[in-house]
Amino acid sequence: MTALNSRLNPAPARTVRVPAGNQATGLLRIIALLFMFIDHSGKVLFNNAPDMRLLGRIAFPLYAWCMVVGIYRTRSAPRYLLRLLFVGLISQPLYLLALDSEGQLGVLIQRVTAPLADGFTFAGLCEVLKTVFIVKPNIFLTLAMGLAAMWGIREKKYLSHILVPAAMLILATVLNADYGWKGVLLFILLYAVQDSRPGIAAVMIAYFLFWGSFYNITTRLFGIPVNLSELPDFLSLPLKSFMRLETYALLGLPLILIRFPRDFRTPKWVSYGLYPAHLVILIVLKLIMFG
Repeated sequence: MTALNSRLNPAPARTVRVPAGNQATGLLRIIALLFMFIDHSGKVLFNNAPDMRLLGRIAFPLYAWCMVVGIYRTRSAPRYLLRLLFVGLISQPLYLLALDSEGQLGVLIQRVTAPLADGFTFAGLCEVLKTVFIVKPNIFLTLAMGLAAMWGIREKKYLSHILVPAAMLILATVLNADYGWKGVLLFILLYAVQDSRPGIAAVMIAYFLFWGSFYNITTRLFGIPVNLSELPDFLSLPLKSFMRLETYALLGLPLILIRFPRDFRTPKWVSYGLYPAHLVILIVLKLIMFG
């Protein structure tokens, strides 16, 4: 009888939510990488250059949106997640070498390997591995957590749509992931409104206005002094909200909303290899500039 009822009243198919924004993720990832390279170069090569760091804010929301499109397209979320974790793992030593702001690579390597300087010990090895892989993880850990949160929401099994996102928000804080819990939250919010362009715009604006409120107001833009107090209140008040470091991420919103007529497809190994490749370039530039 149960089997007959199942045939007569089949379970409704899961609604497929098509991302409403730009699906040219091949090009978006390249654009995001360029802005990330500008950001990282500004940090380690040009003494934390504020204008370069400002432009670098565009990268993260582009990556987050690519992940929303990616989980819609992927045939296997588990394999997608494992690829992210693998690339993050092999990139981590390069990330440490590239993004350390001291410049001198030899000094950094000596500092990291100091627990093993007097001989190999298991405790010393654990300390080195902790310094390299745990203290300051790269962006791929955040991407993996964001994917896991969206996967849990999509599957809705055993309260996964509640438990998995909550666990990822907590883990992002505990593991000191890049962008922390706020980074994972962006994935959750974009996934929730993925099939609505107005929804995407509303979430992005509200979210980055919130995030930007933790930062000071920009006083210079590309060398030009900016004094908002000289403007009328109806201009200065909204500008004070938008002219903060993380709020400049909204410059990437048109790239998310406007669909490109064409995309640029690359093999997966090239797509994933671009991240460690840009770290290698940074390391080489650090060696040339600082020795």
